[in-house]
Amino acid sequence: MEQDDAPMVYDAATGNVVLWSEGNQTWTWTGTSWTQKQPATSPFLSASAMVYDAATGNVVLFGGTDMRGTPTNQTWVWNGTDWTQEHPATSPPARSYPSMAFDATTGNVVLFGGSGIGRRLHDTWTWTGSDWVKQAPATSPSKRWRATMTYDPATGNVVLFGGQAGSGQSPKVHSLGDTWTWNGHTWTKRTPAASPPARQLASLTFDAATQNVLLFGGASRQLGAVLGDTWTWNGHTWTKRSPAASPSARSGASMTYDATTGNVVLFAGQSKSGPQNDTWTWNGHTWTRLNPPEGRPGLPRMAAQGYTGLESAFGL
Repeated sequence: MEQDDAPMVYDAATGNVVLWSEGNQTWTWTGTSWTQKQPATSPFLSASAMVYDAATGNVVLFGGTDMRGTPTNQTWVWNGTDWTQEHPATSPPARSYPSMAFDATTGNVVLFGGSGIGRRLHDTWTWTGSDWVKQAPATSPSKRWRATMTYDPATGNVVLFGGQAGSGQSPKVHSLGDTWTWNGHTWTKRTPAASPPARQLASLTFDAATQNVLLFGGASRQLGAVLGDTWTWNGHTWTKRSPAASPSARSGASMTYDATTGNVVLFAGQSKSGPQNDTWTWNGHTWTRLNPPEGRPGLPRMAAQGYTGLESAFGL
């Protein structure tokens, strides 16, 4: 499985963290160990977006690419035991690497952007639990994919950061470093006093223990490097943190807040040297590497194919 294609969310209905990865694998984290689930049915996709839908009590997965590498617009839900493919009357166009978050203010899942078939997207959709509805905000972020997004209950807004503009080897391809918020009706570009460097495939989640949004790592097209910095967003500006310990620089790491343990959990990702397979927690001040028993999700398939972390991060 490709770890930058492995979305991870906290499933409040079961009290476990759920990780879904390419290769038809569903894993749960109990706070001390990883367990592979054996659902009767599973999506077989990569580069999808996933979020916990508190309105329905299910995990929702959308989009990604199929086995041929073609973007899809499939919608799946996880009920804690099995995956079910939904067939809504209306669906967003097919795409990979979209951004998605549950907006607790409106009670809907919010979907933004991604990489469509031959084009980058900047449309906004909401999932009602049974159908997709296209939104028409007055302003929107520019076209992008591989952006990161989460809901910030401290402000009641969805926060979006960064992403990648363009694809391939075009000189117009670059990482983005802008911050946007969604209030349920429109997008607003923020102008914080400080901001993380531009990046794509960063990890972002709300840390309920500190009431801040937490950002880690990613890849900078401009710098040609993967990143290992930690930042927090307080609703107004970004602050760079200096933890005593930290995961190695990486892009596409899986990260979410685990309400059962009160810590943020980070898993794997792609470093410059290749795929990672480690588990870390953030307690609001520093990172701690855990050593769960055998059975954690395996190394990405990319390692066997000879890809490097930079190739994955920059979509080469």
